[in-house]
Order: sequence, then C-alpha cells, then structure tokens
Amino acid sequence: MADSDMPGDAAINAADEDGLDSLAPTETDQRRMALQNILDAWDEALSDGVSADILATTAIFAALSDMVEAYGEEPVAEMAAGLADRVRQGEFTLNRVMN
Repeated sequence: MADSDMPGDAAINAADEDGLDSLAPTETDQRRMALQNILDAWDEALSDGVSADILATTAIFAALSDMVEAYGEEPVAEMAAGLADRVRQGEFTLNRVMN
C-alpha cells in the first residue's frame, strides 16, 4: 500500500492547494463561535451573581491584557484611542434607533 493510500489520509491531509486546512473554521465562523462562547460564559457569570458592571470591566481588562501581550502596549493604546469615536457612532449599541 502506498503512503498516499493509507486509510484516513483524506481526513489527515485535508489541506487545500495553499496548504490551508479546508476543515478549519473560517474567520467569520471563529468570530461567531468566540462570541457565542463569551455570551454563554457571561450568562453563567450573571446567574452566579456577578454584577454586569463588574463582569464588563473584567472582560475589558482580560481582552486588553491579552492584546497587550500579543501586540504590545503602544499598538493597543492606539487602537483603544479610537474606541471613543466608535462608541459615539453607535458601533457597540445593539438596540440603536435609526432616525
């Protein structure tokens, strides 16, 4: 039996022509899964008695800490500087009324 004929090779070598795993979730799918996981954890924390304010500030701290570790302080500070305008423009308002 040739190496390429071994059982399970199709699943193991499911890379496309670019060498990317065709079975891996897309970035959009990953964002959707990440948000769902966070929302599930959020609901669980609320049901455990954690206040929404404490939960929100802790989530922001956790996110910024991870980003600083990955990208460094200055790039994260620059990204955070733009958040005020994005908040004012309604980007984070879920139930926004459009006039």
